[in-house]
Amino acid sequence: MPSRELPYPVFDADHHFYEPPEALLKYLPKQYKGAIEYVQVRGRTKIAIRGQISEYIPNPTFDVVAKPGAMQSYFKDGNPEGKSAREILGEPMKSPAAFREPAPRIELMDEQGVDRALVFPTLASLLEERMRDDVELVHAVVHSLNQWIDEVWSFNYQDRIITTPVITLPVVDKAIEELNWAVERGARAVLIRPAPVPSASGGSRSFALPEFDPFWKRVVELDVLVALHSSDNGYARYVNDWEGHKGEFLPFVPSTFKMLSEWRGISDTVGSLICHGALSRFPDLKIATIENGTSWLAPLIDQLGGAYKKMPQAFTEHPVEVLKRNIHINPFGEDNMYEIADIMGVDRVLFGSDYPHPEGIGDPVSYVDEISNFSQEDQAKIMGGNLARLVGV
Repeated sequence: MPSRELPYPVFDADHHFYEPPEALLKYLPKQYKGAIEYVQVRGRTKIAIRGQISEYIPNPTFDVVAKPGAMQSYFKDGNPEGKSAREILGEPMKSPAAFREPAPRIELMDEQGVDRALVFPTLASLLEERMRDDVELVHAVVHSLNQWIDEVWSFNYQDRIITTPVITLPVVDKAIEELNWAVERGARAVLIRPAPVPSASGGSRSFALPEFDPFWKRVVELDVLVALHSSDNGYARYVNDWEGHKGEFLPFVPSTFKMLSEWRGISDTVGSLICHGALSRFPDLKIATIENGTSWLAPLIDQLGGAYKKMPQAFTEHPVEVLKRNIHINPFGEDNMYEIADIMGVDRVLFGSDYPHPEGIGDPVSYVDEISNFSQEDQAKIMGGNLARLVGV
């Protein structure tokens, strides 16, 4: 039985599944075999990308995982005792079928009182950054992952699990082809990494530049929600510049300095969508920031307001109004939803639990306790009504 009985449907904006090795390997074209490998290192299975072992996810098989919500108190209440990451995560658990397959997940959702969920992959967030200098490879790997997702989860399972294919953008025509392929198979939302897009000629550029307009035009035509879900955005290189070392982004290795810039990527992404004009050229684009929290929002609004004050001629619309029109925000469980709703309006905020990740909410519907001072109508919007409108279910 759910821990809370709610008088309205719950549509969770941030669920995840855990990928088995075949998710990345089964449909990978022969010419790219070896680009992704699962290897043994001192008795432990690790993932290697083009021969480079990654520690991004300590256990990439997900046979054993941290318990859902294990870090919930850490994020909400802090860590006054100075516990280590291992102590905070606690005892692990064997990964149940509900974390890997849609039918058992539906049963679990029924137990939790979750009617629908927007479901994202987990391990996929490491791929694009580690292949950024080979755009043909990253397109091939992303498509092979999407084929597996479609086969195992589908992109719309019983109209209750809305699974997000990954869209990578280095080659615009390929991105459009992938988008069309996914929508033909039922996709209502897509996952796009909030980061600069690698270029085949080296370097990178913003996906809000006119070069990408054919893609955004097609997104609008297909009425698809774009989910900018937290991923490895490559910003670790800037932290490394300050800390004097090399290495990949490790989300579970704490660093006080890294915390200071942790959400710079999503701020830059949303700022680019506005300053480079994509949201004004395509005012009907539906953008949701997922698992990026809200600490970046108020500072970005101040910065956009300052930019407009100094250079109004550079904008076709007031940039803050554009943000509030096109962007939908999924706050973290520890964020103040009342403050965010006051900034964005209740229609622009989305509940998301990050289930079953340890950073998330172990009992998703318990989040309603955090918004008890809202009217029931507004609670219904936050807990699922806004997302249902965005994805058309």
